[in-house]
This record gives sequence, structure tokens and C-alpha cells, in this order.
Amino acid sequence: MPVDHYENFPVASLLLPARLREPVEAIYAFARSADDIADEGDAPALIRLARLNDYRNELNAIERGDVPRDASLAPIFARLGRNISAHRLPLQYFRDLLDAFSQDVGKTRYADFAELGDYCRRSANPVGRLLLHLYDATTPDNMRRSDLICTSLQLINFWQDVAIDWQKHRIYLPADDMARFGVGEAHLDARNCDNAWRALMDFQVKRARAMMLEGAPLARRLPGRIGWELRLMVLGGLRILERIEAADYDVFRHRPVLNKTDWPLLAWRAMRYQGMK
Repeated sequence: MPVDHYENFPVASLLLPARLREPVEAIYAFARSADDIADEGDAPALIRLARLNDYRNELNAIERGDVPRDASLAPIFARLGRNISAHRLPLQYFRDLLDAFSQDVGKTRYADFAELGDYCRRSANPVGRLLLHLYDATTPDNMRRSDLICTSLQLINFWQDVAIDWQKHRIYLPADDMARFGVGEAHLDARNCDNAWRALMDFQVKRARAMMLEGAPLARRLPGRIGWELRLMVLGGLRILERIEAADYDVFRHRPVLNKTDWPLLAWRAMRYQGMK
């Protein structure tokens, strides 16, 4: 279970109740395809933004009860529209995702954690909230803990992909944290894993872990297969943090991922799962 931008939530998993696989797949198809517009290929920024605006127009059509306007997008949005209607999913969460993807086209630096957190609020948290709507579990505390889990997963993805993002000329590490620990862009360019870098990454790992553990009780609160699915997501994210630490924070040469040998450990931890707070 790699912790990736949209691979960190259940995609028709065998653990997911059958009745929810279709809407989850529809949400995934929307999010994955829109994220690819922002991140993949070599199209100019204006073309990427225009295509993401086509997605907004299709969401507006869904809101009006119209059929998809763009024939090339009809397979994604006809399916999405059916599931939005059937499960009364809030359109704002899909719009938030598009806002985050559009931001990725042009924004490559974050001044502080508040700015990064606002990005996560739109790029990651809507997915968890949409799933809670599917589960009919949208209490205020559930939403708060879901946001913590999703933001943590997004941060973990950033920390494991520092080197990959640098190749795209992006830095998600907050600039004020970098300055506080004496880390500059030269560290990333030289793949310099010195004491300053390790201290910065240790701080970021602890921050992501604290958020995950605060959100973790949600995985015991949700019933049945849904709860098991979420436990594996939480535990998979925490395992990636362990791997970052085990690599002594050298994510330049050792991108931390989960492999087949992790599954028995994650299954055992899931069986003993208690949540934290």
C-alpha cells in the first residue's frame, strides 16, 4: 500500500463493502485524472489550467442536472454525476480538489505550515470527507479526525517524495521551517543529508505522526470492513514514517515505500489496533 497522492484511500479494495466500490471508484477516477492533468506530461501551464476548468464546467453541469458537455469527459462525469446524486455528495469537495490541483500548476513553494495546511485542506481532506458521506458518518468529530488522517497522509507523501518533487522544481517543506533548521535549497540540489537536514526531517516526521495518531481513533469508531480499511491506511502511513527514520532521513537515496514484507506486520498491528486518543 504505497502512500501516494491518491493511492492513500481505498480503491475498490476487497475490504471495502461492495455497495461502496462503485462510488469510491468514481471519486478516484475524477481525482486521479484531474491530478494527472496538473502533474503529468509536458503541457504548458495555461493548457493544464484550461483543462482543469473544463472539469469545473462539468461539475457545474452536474449541479444543474445536465448531461456532460465535453464528450471526452463523459465517461468520468456521467459516472460521477450518478454517484453524487445517489449518495448526495457535496460538490464543494470536488471543487476544492480542483482548486488544489490548479494551485499545483503554478505554486512551487510554501512560506509556512499554515499555507501548506490550507493546501492539504483542499488537496487531501475532501477525499476523507467524501468517504464519510458514503459511510453516513459525518459527525463533527469524525470529520475533524478524518481531516487529521488525510492531512497526515498528504504530508507523509511529501516527505517520502522530497527528491521527486525537487525534480519538478517543487518544495513542500515550509520555508520558515527550513530556515529555522538551517536548510536551504542547496541541500536538495546536492542531496545533502547532513545534521541540519536530519533535524528538519525529524521535526516533520514527528508532526505528521502526531496528526495521524490524533486522527487514528476514527478507525475504531467506523464499523466493520470500513474500519479495517481505515486502520490499514493509518498503519501504512505510520509505517512509511518508520521507514524514513530507519533511512536516517535520507529520502534522496532511499525513497521509503511499503513492500510485501510489510503486509504481515500491518495485518498483525491491525488486529491489535486500539487507536491512540
